[in-house]
Amino acid sequence: MKMIVGLGNIGPQYEQTRHNTGFMIVEQFAKHHDLKIKTRKMNAKMGSTFINGDKVLVVEPTTFMNDSGIAVKPLKDYFGVSTENIVVVHDDMDLPIGKIRIKDKGSAGGHNGIKSLINNLGTEAFTRIRVGIAHPDKSNTVVNYVLGRFSKDQLPLFKRAGDDAVNALDDWLEGMTISDLENRYN
Repeated sequence: MKMIVGLGNIGPQYEQTRHNTGFMIVEQFAKHHDLKIKTRKMNAKMGSTFINGDKVLVVEPTTFMNDSGIAVKPLKDYFGVSTENIVVVHDDMDLPIGKIRIKDKGSAGGHNGIKSLINNLGTEAFTRIRVGIAHPDKSNTVVNYVLGRFSKDQLPLFKRAGDDAVNALDDWLEGMTISDLENRYN
């Protein structure tokens, strides 16, 4: 079994915000595979399907971003998913909008959702697809920026990153190694 986790915040006030990038990408992936993310279990919304012979669980934690690990750890244990079969999709201010980076392990890099996952899973060894949202300009605070929506000029760049992230997830599910994914998409 494989698990794809999108990070974000629940509630209509957060929909389509930069910080909900993970939710938006996994929803795009789900739509691409005609999958509904609607079942509620263990502090998460989820859906599942079979792709290339593997059961794939797509998860959106219903905790807030900073507590994402509280939802993911029980699901990992309940379904018996090994950490190397988890991919987490999340926003990253250190990347420009339109860029993605795949990483197979590492620190949280200041991202509180990843910090929660590391704390709850007890390891940094899980794959991430980091999706660029860029840094705010000096007139904006980080909180207001990440909880804001993409501008009309930024949306086409974000869509391109979303397409790349979905393609990377599909390549991973087809058996491409993380190293090969890094070479293709980074």
